Amino acid sequence: MTSSHKLRLSLAICEYDHVRDLTDGPVVAEGIELDVRTLPIAEIFQRFTRDREWDVSEMSLGMYVSLLSQGDRGLTAIPVFTSRMFRLSSFYARNDGSLTSLDALRGKRIGYPDWMHTAGIFARGYLDHQLGIALHENTWVQAGVNEPGLRELLAPRLPPEVRRVSLPERSLNDLLLAGEIDAVLSSHPLKSSLGSKPGSIRLVADFAAREAAYWRETGIFPIMHVIALRRDVHERDPWIARSLYAAFEAAKNRSLARMRDSTLSRYPYPWAFTWAEQAEQLCGEDFWPYGVAPNRRTLEAFLGFCLEQGVAHRPVDLDELFAPYLG
Repeated sequence: MTSSHKLRLSLAICEYDHVRDLTDGPVVAEGIELDVRTLPIAEIFQRFTRDREWDVSEMSLGMYVSLLSQGDRGLTAIPVFTSRMFRLSSFYARNDGSLTSLDALRGKRIGYPDWMHTAGIFARGYLDHQLGIALHENTWVQAGVNEPGLRELLAPRLPPEVRRVSLPERSLNDLLLAGEIDAVLSSHPLKSSLGSKPGSIRLVADFAAREAAYWRETGIFPIMHVIALRRDVHERDPWIARSLYAAFEAAKNRSLARMRDSTLSRYPYPWAFTWAEQAEQLCGEDFWPYGVAPNRRTLEAFLGFCLEQGVAHRPVDLDELFAPYLG
């Protein structure tokens, strides 16, 4: 099909190895010519959540579920998960020995940047379901991570017993160092955690080992981002969901093959191929799965967390999330 006969769609996405064969070639979405905008992820989330600037966009899974639960039918999605991370590495404390474990967070003041932040949803779910620290046992303080001025885009429907304070004129980094909060939950590192004499540290030093244990125990591999489509664009040409899904899957498989290649150093780390071997041992041959079936346990757990935490304003069923993407 010549480019003049292809459907032109705009796509906003962050830069990933498992996506670049689609955004830069040689993988092509059948029948589609993509106009790709590679942008910082925070900018994508802000602009797409607020203005729907592109036809297709990477999106926070938490924000997508929250919007859907509040009656926003302007979006649909395909089960392509561009970013997945376990989030025990996202807890920070002062480097003064005042906190030494996640269990010590009970009853503390915990800072966070945005309640719909998917990393925070999974991390709060861990505190509740794995450690028995219920949401209402802490006070939650919202602010920008390293700079003041951040305000939340969407309002949660919190249980009445949950204490939450917003301080947009402050930063979590400064609040922590001043002792006004006890810990921070943020996927973005605190600036005080960097350098040779950090003022803050990750609360869970052995996070990788504990995250692997969590996967083995629960079967949950946290999903951070999803590929969203404007619903009007999809309804006009519903076949694009299948085409885009197939293309993202092909690009991902090429990336996994590169990661397994021990012939040369495709990444600036001499043992990068062993990462793939370790991931296969833990998660199976396709250790970065797209689609609903292999991710059902994770998605259902996440929807439960969203309802418990007031991210979702009503129960959201898994069948509501995705457009038909196979066939």
